[in-house]
Amino acid sequence: MAADVDAAVRAYTVRLELVDEPGELLRALEPISENGGNLLSIYHERGNLTPRGNIPVEVDLECRPDRFDVVVDALRDAGVTVIQAGEDAYTEQVTVLLVGHLVDTDLSDTLSRVEACSAASVTDLSLDAPEGTDDVSSARVHLAVESDGVVEALETVRAVAEEKDLQVVEPLVEGSA
Repeated sequence: MAADVDAAVRAYTVRLELVDEPGELLRALEPISENGGNLLSIYHERGNLTPRGNIPVEVDLECRPDRFDVVVDALRDAGVTVIQAGEDAYTEQVTVLLVGHLVDTDLSDTLSRVEACSAASVTDLSLDAPEGTDDVSSARVHLAVESDGVVEALETVRAVAEEKDLQVVEPLVEGSA
């Protein structure tokens, strides 16, 4: 029976993007081992940064095919940015801050228009209105963006913000200037 399980083990490559802080690589590797993955190799090059200034890491692992999605989900649950898993390319995570009269200018419409951009989807929103909804507020908006659509998504956010007289604080992304 053990030979059947071993025969079902496959090798996979997972591409991650990590913040350059102590412990981040270990934090990214723990969900792999805790969910049935066996590390084969890790390619971690600190000198090669992504457009957002993070470190790309390529992890080769082996596991049973029925465990691979569990491993990938556990990585995401741990807050690790998964760029590609196996043959599937995933979206990038981009965070922008919007500041202004968000409620008065119809926050729902703002988010709908950002989502209408084919490259972006709003995955999380945090609104802060310390003086009430009639005054200036801010929102942190997490976007899932197709790997080749970061520039398009940010252009959409800028256009909507300009029309509604909102300020945008955005990440530094190659080609977004």
